[in-house]
Amino acid sequence: MRNSILFVMGMLVIFRVIAHIPIPGVAAAGLKQVFSSNQILGLLNIFSGGTMENFSVAMLGIAPYITASIIFQLLAMVVPYLEELSKEGEYGRQKINQWTRLLTIPLAFFQSFAMISLLKRSVPDLFSDFGAWEMITAMVTITAGTIFLMWLGELISEKHVGNGISLLIFAGIISGLPTAVGSILYTYDQSQIINMLIFAVIAIVTIIGVVVITEGQRNIPVSYARRIRGNKMYGGVDTHLPLRVNQAGVIPIIFAISIILLPSMVAQMLVGVKTAWLAAAAQWIIQLFENQLFYGIIYFVLVVVFTYFYTAIIFHPDQIAENLQKQGGFVPGIRPGRPTAEYLQKVVTRIVFTGALFLGVIAVLPLITAQITDTQNLVVGGTSLLIVVSVVIETVNQINGQLSMRDYEEI
Repeated sequence: MRNSILFVMGMLVIFRVIAHIPIPGVAAAGLKQVFSSNQILGLLNIFSGGTMENFSVAMLGIAPYITASIIFQLLAMVVPYLEELSKEGEYGRQKINQWTRLLTIPLAFFQSFAMISLLKRSVPDLFSDFGAWEMITAMVTITAGTIFLMWLGELISEKHVGNGISLLIFAGIISGLPTAVGSILYTYDQSQIINMLIFAVIAIVTIIGVVVITEGQRNIPVSYARRIRGNKMYGGVDTHLPLRVNQAGVIPIIFAISIILLPSMVAQMLVGVKTAWLAAAAQWIIQLFENQLFYGIIYFVLVVVFTYFYTAIIFHPDQIAENLQKQGGFVPGIRPGRPTAEYLQKVVTRIVFTGALFLGVIAVLPLITAQITDTQNLVVGGTSLLIVVSVVIETVNQINGQLSMRDYEEI
């Protein structure tokens, strides 16, 4: 376990080194002002770990891989072949993961073109010497950087010390913390003390809320019938089946952010086209997402929907009911088989509603506070805290699980 943790830390150090290797041909220092003045670009830059404002070889982070994962998980809900493949255990999972990796390559190539085009339109002076050859070179380099980060994430996941992709996002967010704190201290003013206190309260409430919801679970009582084989008696014990309030973890938040940023990015690319109606539509979309009320509602709905969606993917009541029946287990008062599966689905639907609703409220709480305090730092801080706390809890749980397995092996 010690070696695994050191390996993960080494991979995160490599990630941060790559985040500061710029692509030649652009004055990266001039991009920082653009990302600080644009809310959408600023949010993208934070989740990339500052790689965008550095115009790094890994400026897209693992966003294309997340997009590819979302696409295949959606397809698994509507394509029968993918649905059957997802139920074939390890083989099906590896097959879908391989297709996800392959889809990441064209997505990264396209997104790199979109991001460079967006930056060229935002700050044309910085890209004055950026011709067709430089564009192709940058796109290939950025795509390679994304694939490399995807590989790092999978290496981290293999060590069972947290989810690799989540840890890379976590490292990107944490890396901007010293700069943010330094900026606050440098521009400190006594008139901002109330806003800082509000931010501190929101941070504490968010941390407590995420911990409570992530660790909360509903214990379903399970009994095992007594069986006699020869002169020995088996079973006859009572235990429980834990159902977590938030089984999806941090994934719904990452999905929601990826989806909600997509329309604004596409619109900002199309706002300068010559077609009048297309440019007008793009401008309307940009203004729509700049409306904090609309942005907050969409963000809340997406977090709730993706919490249900991802829970439906990872939780299979039919399989659990079938395994319980094969092992001679049953829920008291519920018949084995199909009735047990329906009961488990009913319970999960209810407790996930509580977790999804609470998670959505915490997600939009900083947006509401930002309207009161007239500061945008809280918007980024709330979303970042959601991911950071969830990833820390997930990582600690996996480490404790590995330590428990080691204790059992020694016994």
